[in-house]
Amino acid sequence: MTSVATTRRRQALSRFWADFRSHRAGVAGVVVLVVAVVLALVAPLFIDESVTSVIDTTGDDFDAPSLAFPFGTDESGRSILLMVWWGSRTSLLIGFLAALLSIVIGMVVGIAAGHFRGWLGAVLMRVTDWFLVLPSLVTALVLAAILGGSTFTIIMAIGITTWPSTARLIRAQTLAVESRPYIERSKALGAGHWHITTRHVLPNVAPLLLASTTLEVASAIVTESTLAFLGASANKTSWGTMLRGSYDFGAANEGAWWYILIPGLAILAVVMAFTLVGRALEAVLNPRLRRAA
Repeated sequence: MTSVATTRRRQALSRFWADFRSHRAGVAGVVVLVVAVVLALVAPLFIDESVTSVIDTTGDDFDAPSLAFPFGTDESGRSILLMVWWGSRTSLLIGFLAALLSIVIGMVVGIAAGHFRGWLGAVLMRVTDWFLVLPSLVTALVLAAILGGSTFTIIMAIGITTWPSTARLIRAQTLAVESRPYIERSKALGAGHWHITTRHVLPNVAPLLLASTTLEVASAIVTESTLAFLGASANKTSWGTMLRGSYDFGAANEGAWWYILIPGLAILAVVMAFTLVGRALEAVLNPRLRRAA
């Protein structure tokens, strides 16, 4: 029995990968993400936080790109290349963890609101609607200012303000799953709430969660960069704080286009990669989209 189940899982994974490979944009996004994550993980092996120090610098202020500094330097003579490389750790970490927090909250609220049709479901949806109408960026900015500047508070601020859309999406899918006949049979056989939500609902909404997670990471990275640019940073070098620094020290007036362009391109490349992967996953995992394709 175990070997049959294992064989079926392998076949399912093979079919999934074959379908995913047909989406060239999604494959390109995966390549970009793998490169970005690997570079962020191996960064401490080659550089350390001293590359962000304004004291131990080796270049002049706003040096143009050259062999010594391929991406130029900032207002303190620090290498933009090394700053972007080190800052990727903060940007990706906040993006992943904030998206994970948002997905977990949205999943729990969405499944509970779809499964419990009475007053509990109504209350959960009213709370979701209340969070949904709040301006998420402004709310995250206020929370970050109240809780103080740290990686943890930025993750909390982003995660707490971005879960409502996921909750509504998961609730709709939960309602669709629980309208199927085998759910009624499970209830007739005595299945409880925990059994139905974990054994039947959760596996059916998991593909949707996977596609939604990739899009949420992209959104979280953009939100972190925006918050950092507005002054609510994690007190660590990130792509957003670099853009803030270029604004504060007048990189545009100094003609230091590289100080603005390079961090912006890093954000654009990673966010676009996550978006391409998310769209490809959505097309592969959603039967209706797959039939349309």
